[in-house]
Amino acid sequence: MTSQVSSPAEHADEADDTGRSPRAVGERRASLSGDEGREGAGEKQVRRLDRVIIRFAGDSGDGMQLTGDRFTSETASFGNDLSTLPNFPAEIRAPAGTLPGVSSFQLHFADHDILTPGDAPNVLVAMNPAALKANIGDVPRGAEIIVNTDEFTKRPMAKVGYLTSPLEDGSLDGYQVHPVPLTTLTIEALKEFGLSRKEAERSKNMFALGLLSWMYHRPTEGTERFLRTKFAKKPQIAEANVAAFRAGWNFGETTEDFAVSYEVAPADSAFPAGTYRNISGNLALSYGLIAASHQAELPLYLGSYPITPASDILHELSRHKNFGVRTFQAEDEIAAIGAALGASFGGSLGVTTTSGPGVALKSETIGLAVSLELPLLVVAIQRGGPSTGLPTKTEQADLLQAMYGRNGEAPVPVIAPRTPADCFDAALEAARIALTYRTPVFLLSDGYLANGSEPWRIPETEELPDLRVRFATGPNHELADGTEVFWPYKRDPQTLARPWAVPGTPGLEHRIGGIEKQDGTGNISYDPANHDFMVRTRQAKIDGIKVPDLTVDDPDGARTLVLGWGSTYGPITAAVRRLRRGGTPIAQAHLRHVNPFPRNLGEILGRYDKVVVPEMNLGQLATLLRARYLVDAHSYNQVNGMPFKAEQLATALKEATDV
Repeated sequence: MTSQVSSPAEHADEADDTGRSPRAVGERRASLSGDEGREGAGEKQVRRLDRVIIRFAGDSGDGMQLTGDRFTSETASFGNDLSTLPNFPAEIRAPAGTLPGVSSFQLHFADHDILTPGDAPNVLVAMNPAALKANIGDVPRGAEIIVNTDEFTKRPMAKVGYLTSPLEDGSLDGYQVHPVPLTTLTIEALKEFGLSRKEAERSKNMFALGLLSWMYHRPTEGTERFLRTKFAKKPQIAEANVAAFRAGWNFGETTEDFAVSYEVAPADSAFPAGTYRNISGNLALSYGLIAASHQAELPLYLGSYPITPASDILHELSRHKNFGVRTFQAEDEIAAIGAALGASFGGSLGVTTTSGPGVALKSETIGLAVSLELPLLVVAIQRGGPSTGLPTKTEQADLLQAMYGRNGEAPVPVIAPRTPADCFDAALEAARIALTYRTPVFLLSDGYLANGSEPWRIPETEELPDLRVRFATGPNHELADGTEVFWPYKRDPQTLARPWAVPGTPGLEHRIGGIEKQDGTGNISYDPANHDFMVRTRQAKIDGIKVPDLTVDDPDGARTLVLGWGSTYGPITAAVRRLRRGGTPIAQAHLRHVNPFPRNLGEILGRYDKVVVPEMNLGQLATLLRARYLVDAHSYNQVNGMPFKAEQLATALKEATDV
């Protein structure tokens, strides 16, 4: 089946993050050989777009995440703004050719500021029938679909319930379909390498990457360099992948089926000047922890147990011993946080990373850290639950667990980054609070932020905060008889933080443990009045943490406020932009500090007739707001393992403002 090619801008009616629909912003006809306007065979049309959304989809063994990552890296190097959404099965290798085994990678890139990976793809690359069936529901009519026709045989189609071929039965007539025998073309291109058929087939994702790189004028040098580095110990495999990549590019350039290619110019000058790189949330968080360690002049110690989607932080930090980072892969979650807390007692910046199930196991030691009043970073990358739940999908359902998931009154500050790049700054802020106030701190990211990516401006070192701390060095209290002693629970009057005494410092010996301490001396105490005082003091310390006031974006004096936290920032902001462009006034605010709340939050909530709180849970922040401020917060919730779509949120918020 051969269909007429059209620009994604001609068939997509979905508005982007700025509220405008994707469009062709210029057009020229040119031969890729450089002869402008030449008529005849080989002539290609080049159309310029302001943005595009591409989704690569195939089996979990087809290399879709690698393909998407390489396309993203080249797009970032080209200077586009971008946002990504990897989506993959929980199994290491799910059943081939089945719907549960489909892995996809969506990339939204543009010549302007964007905030989300996009609601629906303009281009779908489907490597097999399962990939087509799993994703076709998200693809708008008129979009382009590139299918690997070699996989559309009777058995693979029957696996996913296709009784007839969708390439022949008319079910795809509303789309611009490009049938490409990707497997056959790849094997043909690699004949000279003497590979087995199975080995050659593995490079079909590179053929697809080459084709899409030609189609959207992406740079190629970085990908070829990456392949040669990745397979440096297998040079034949490296060159085979490069050859497949080049074959895909050449196929796009020479075939008649692809008569149009597209240009998306680098992002405009609205971005602050500086050096940028593409970064995922977990990588940004890892760099933020290293930067915090450097700014605090403390060694960084990570005690961790591998768990999706937090494991990448352990993998990344293990590569940076030269920055004074020590990583310990423990036998379980309990041992991991115990080691991290021990490192904090010893004078290091202790960190443990996990997800919701691991937080449940770590809860007793988090309570111990509250009692000991030592700095500790608990990084929780949220995923779908309960129990094992959806390990590779996203959710925001661990907020109440972070707030209250411990025995006794054990208050802990909670920080939530809003974008992948913001994970860097959130790590620094979490470290500031932990070190200043001597407390464990929760940093709540999620799977969407952890695996998604966007451009990040690399900060200058002078922009980073000074996180240096003073350890106790000698006696801090004078007894009635004039004797000077060390009291481990004598607090700073400003922060209520207790001294941090490194073990082995002469004269600073003191008790640690989970049994209640006497105020000041730190001796074991079962006195009721003392316990009441210590519980209230620990709570007052958290309540007194200095956090920035909440800012509100309200240019039109709206009556409705939409308030979010964490990774909902991108979809909420995109939805708000759409509404404002349509003439609907709406205010927006977004929380980074969820405990304690900013001091002006209550006053802000009181300004508006209606407060709407979108969350990827069943209303956990809304519950906290209702309890604390007695405000009728309206929840808008989603728990399907996927981030909100901007159009979906815009519709819900419009309905809320109209009531």
